[in-house]
Amino acid sequence: MAPAETKALLFDVFGTTVDWRGGIIRAGRELEQRRGSPAPEGVDWAALADAWRAEYRPSMERVMRGELPWTNLDGLHRASLEGLLPRFGLAGLGAEEREFLVGAWHRLDPWPDVLEGLRRLRRRYIVAPLSNGNVALLTNMARRAGLPWDLILSAEWVRRYKPDPATYLLLPRLFSFDPKQVMMVAAHPDDLLGARRAGLRTAFVPRPLEFGPEGTAPPPEGPFDVVAGDFVDLAERLGAPAASG
Repeated sequence: MAPAETKALLFDVFGTTVDWRGGIIRAGRELEQRRGSPAPEGVDWAALADAWRAEYRPSMERVMRGELPWTNLDGLHRASLEGLLPRFGLAGLGAEEREFLVGAWHRLDPWPDVLEGLRRLRRRYIVAPLSNGNVALLTNMARRAGLPWDLILSAEWVRRYKPDPATYLLLPRLFSFDPKQVMMVAAHPDDLLGARRAGLRTAFVPRPLEFGPEGTAPPPEGPFDVVAGDFVDLAERLGAPAASG
């Protein structure tokens, strides 16, 4: 059970709530269909997805170090993709096709347990994403996937990327909550450690398939307040009721 004073749950999005890797692979295959022929050289879309995701943290760190001005995640994804296209034989893609791929991050699917788990948790707690994704990205994703957030919280609001404490303290500040009344939910221990340093409680939910069937997910090791198998199990552990009748 969550401590009695817990009032809100914040959720990491990429990897924890939605399957980014499967979504990027799907978008690449859709692009091939739109072109009417396979991409040059038979692109390994899984490898491109992994390489693109590998640029995620380094690109944000350049912003946080002041090497780049504030740039939202769409802008960072766009710049990272431009650097990757030649490596994968896709330098000839047109502007519209490149934007289609960047937009794939807006069209990611939730893991199978997510919608039921969030609906249950929302009956007892305020639920919101806390993501490095920009507001438009998170809003478009939620509308497409039916994610039942109470509000959209993004690093864009404070122009600081996680694990900057200002991101984790955004909801406590907006709702006048003590940080310990808020719990961060993530599949990534580093995210949870950042939340813990800011005074939030933490819940670890592993996503063993985040990096594909051959990938390696981080183990549930850390000073977490709750460890749950998925969002439905999290709802059970936090006393969030199932629908009656």
